[in-house]
Amino acid sequence: MVFHLFIPIITPMIGGALAVLFNRQRVVARAIALISVLINLGYGLWLMSVVPATGPLVAQGSGWLAPFGISLVADGMSALMVMLAALLMLTTIIYSFYSIDEQREHHFYYPLLLLLLLGVSGAFLTGDLFNLYVWFEVLLVASFGLITLGGSRDQLEGGLKYVVLNLLGSTAFLAGCGLVYGFAGTLNMAHIAERMATLANPGLQTVLAGILLFAFGSKAAIVPLFFWLPSSYHTPPVAVTAIFSGLMTKVGVYALYRTFGLLFQNELATYGPWIILLAGLTMVIGVLGAVAQMNVRRILSFHIISQIGYSVMGLGLASAAGLAAGLVFTAHVMIVKMALFFIGGAAEQIYGTGDLKKMGGLARREPLLALFWFLGILSLAGIPPLSGFIGKLILLQVGVSQQAYLITAVAAGTSILTFFSMLKIWNEVFWKKSYDDVNRLPRVPLGLLAPGAALVVLSVALGLLAGPLVDYNAIAGQQAFDRNVYITAVCGADGCEAVYRAALK
Repeated sequence: MVFHLFIPIITPMIGGALAVLFNRQRVVARAIALISVLINLGYGLWLMSVVPATGPLVAQGSGWLAPFGISLVADGMSALMVMLAALLMLTTIIYSFYSIDEQREHHFYYPLLLLLLLGVSGAFLTGDLFNLYVWFEVLLVASFGLITLGGSRDQLEGGLKYVVLNLLGSTAFLAGCGLVYGFAGTLNMAHIAERMATLANPGLQTVLAGILLFAFGSKAAIVPLFFWLPSSYHTPPVAVTAIFSGLMTKVGVYALYRTFGLLFQNELATYGPWIILLAGLTMVIGVLGAVAQMNVRRILSFHIISQIGYSVMGLGLASAAGLAAGLVFTAHVMIVKMALFFIGGAAEQIYGTGDLKKMGGLARREPLLALFWFLGILSLAGIPPLSGFIGKLILLQVGVSQQAYLITAVAAGTSILTFFSMLKIWNEVFWKKSYDDVNRLPRVPLGLLAPGAALVVLSVALGLLAGPLVDYNAIAGQQAFDRNVYITAVCGADGCEAVYRAALK
């Protein structure tokens, strides 16, 4: 057992508590948040360097043996997500230094960010189905606080829609946990996976998989469960919208990958075609929704939905190669989508509005901002040699190799629509002539430009040096789709059932 797996959970927990104590001292609260996230980032990078060679690492809460205790498990997929969560939170905190007002900071803004990181990290590392529900609720509480912090009418209205619709998914998840426990007699994921392979009731397993598909699909904002996202994501400050875009829906995608890759792998034969259908609809409806918008953040919010379709496509392909391709794409879109929100938010702060009709001429005023925006939309659309091209290319290759030609064609066509819809922002915000004298506008602070620029540069680097990322995610996809390796890591070579029966004796 490796008890250092508790570090990504303990660090933001302690950091959040300290940030509450020193909340009125802005510099101290900022430093605590920054140090906490840097610790998680460093640990996540180290974890990624270890798990491909060693296999999954496991820690048991309070020293209890699995499947009786609460397990933490880090394989390639969870290690990648823990690292990305810390990286994106780091850029969010830096961006917040230059964009969040003092009043919000004094109302526990940084403790809420650390609470969000706590919930996300716990969800990525837990090896217990019920504790996955608990971590979802932790991040839901933090996200509700962040989305309503400030108390404007739009925020409260958006926050209400966000919470009500997310609670439907949480209710379905809790019901699913209860039914799984009633069926399998355990909530440890390794033990569930072991028993699912032997218990003879395929009809009930299909129902259980459908309930969890609904629950996690609502968290991931797939069609038709996406309405909460565009109704709420444009209301909080840009920094909050950005971190939500990078993390919130991706936790739902991770939960789908984990449960179907481990617990309901046999049900992918049944649900795979339906998941592919939902993925295609999510791509198309999301991008068409973006085309119809005339507000920067509303356009980007609909693109979150559209890009989730590609991640879900990786699951629907129902193979280790499909999961690996989906992971490559998901890592890319988490980085690029946040970069675009940061850059779009900087433009919005300069103009005082996100309405495209009231903006323009910013390319001449802020050429660096325009350059990084253009590189970001090229990556999002999948133009070589950026990271979006690599992610989509691998997905399309797997789709063709598995003869999933229709979803492959839809994915390729959606990329073209994505590029043209994002060009609308380029034209309206950066290229067209401004109605006002752009020289009167304030200059973008370096602190608002740097986080988005750094993420765009990272996207370029991942595209040009894609080999290590692809190789890592090939291993991660294989680990996520290998029940035996996961069960052995958690319960030992004899499996969870042997530990359970030995304890009964």
